Amino acid sequence: MASVPVEMSRERFEDLVGEALDEVPAELLKVMDNVVIVVEDEPPDGEDLLGLYEGTALTDRGWDYAGVLPDRITIYRNPTLRVCDTETDVIDEVAITVVHEIAHHFGIDDARLHELGWG
Repeated sequence: MASVPVEMSRERFEDLVGEALDEVPAELLKVMDNVVIVVEDEPPDGEDLLGLYEGTALTDRGWDYAGVLPDRITIYRNPTLRVCDTETDVIDEVAITVVHEIAHHFGIDDARLHELGWG
């Protein structure tokens, strides 16, 4: 039997992203610099992504890093709902995706995130 995607309003999904951010240690949130977190329904061009970090990781910023637009972390609602079977799965997946994308802001790559269980 094929699994049916979880149905969830955008507002509820955004609340889950906020709750996931609330679980990130305050020490990490304090050192996040020039980054915004947004929710979109779908990734660009039909890509198969749950989240995306766009910007310059803190570890790559040099003395000349100034006057740039904020980095952007996007969490994609519909792909997340498609891979989950229950609301509990969505809560867990959102938390993992938020941590994963924040880790990219700190310069941690996908290979290391997979090693750590956040892939």
